[in-house]
Amino acid sequence: MSLFRYTRAGQGPRAPRRHSPLPWIALIALILGGITLGFAWLAGWVGHRLTAQRFTDTIEATGPAHPGFRRAHSKGVCVSGWFAPSAQAPTLSSARVFSQARVPVLGRLSIGGGDPHGADGSARVRSIALQLVSDDGQEWRMAMNSFPFFAVPTAEAFFEQTQAQVPDPATGKPDPQKMAAVLAKYPSAQAFQQWARTAPWTDSWANTRFNSVNSFWFTNAQGQRRAVRWQWQPRTPVAELDADARKRADVDFLSQDLQRRLAAGPVQWDLVVSIAEPGDAIDDPSVPWPDARETVVAGVLSLERMQSQEQGACGELNFDPLILPSGIRGSDDPILAARSAVYSQSFNRRERERAAGAAAQPKEAAR
Repeated sequence: MSLFRYTRAGQGPRAPRRHSPLPWIALIALILGGITLGFAWLAGWVGHRLTAQRFTDTIEATGPAHPGFRRAHSKGVCVSGWFAPSAQAPTLSSARVFSQARVPVLGRLSIGGGDPHGADGSARVRSIALQLVSDDGQEWRMAMNSFPFFAVPTAEAFFEQTQAQVPDPATGKPDPQKMAAVLAKYPSAQAFQQWARTAPWTDSWANTRFNSVNSFWFTNAQGQRRAVRWQWQPRTPVAELDADARKRADVDFLSQDLQRRLAAGPVQWDLVVSIAEPGDAIDDPSVPWPDARETVVAGVLSLERMQSQEQGACGELNFDPLILPSGIRGSDDPILAARSAVYSQSFNRRERERAAGAAAQPKEAAR
């Protein structure tokens, strides 16, 4: 806006009235103070609010540091291939990935835990993370797990559970009483432990079923909106692995197995979408939906190639489950929001660590 006010046409500009600057200075100070306080609150400097920083710090405290690696699901491999939607997929969502003939996929298969060198046979949880990019440039990122429901219902409960896994400095191990308190407080945590004890271990990533766990909203071209969860159901026949076989297995048997399978052809999963009914838990991932819910097979994932996470492009990706295309929206599930925030925090930390390591290499080489 001009610094001059204009009078009637043809009369030219005249100087504006002068006002005291004090009210404006006070307003600017108030705004800047509010912004500063807001940043402090978000960073956890004020009060004891749960933040992504605090949460990531606690995750890091559960085990030895591995700079440059993901804070959770640290061990994995990069994969790539294609997604082909089914004829029924557009009835669920207007997302372009459901109408494009074939969508390129970049992803990562991993095991649970924070050790990038851990033994595959000791990891109860397996995961798949995917990035689908449609021809209009929109992205759908997802991070899915082999467990069918989450152990706890809220972000605060998730934080309590993580705190209980931090080793006691006196013993070097987590305090069993703290975990017992979490189990007593949250029945879903007891149900999760029961799943971990009794669910079969499969002998491959290729025959593992992966679950979205969190709920999302799909909206189709007609404006119909439905709450959904989805699974990647393997086309590879399931073969179980008993405890003795897991102990005898090579520390990297999952990646070795996948390499052999890919040499023979693509490894495939069906995308099976479950549709919620009234009364189903939309914002609580600790409550599974009944198996009787309506399902739609929305397409096929075909993985064709594998690379190490050091050489592959997946290492540069944050598989934030709230990066979604038009036609798909996240639910109000607090765990979903917490995952997104902690993934971002973890990504930023490891990128800084990698950059620092890269900067140090020339100095080391000069020695």
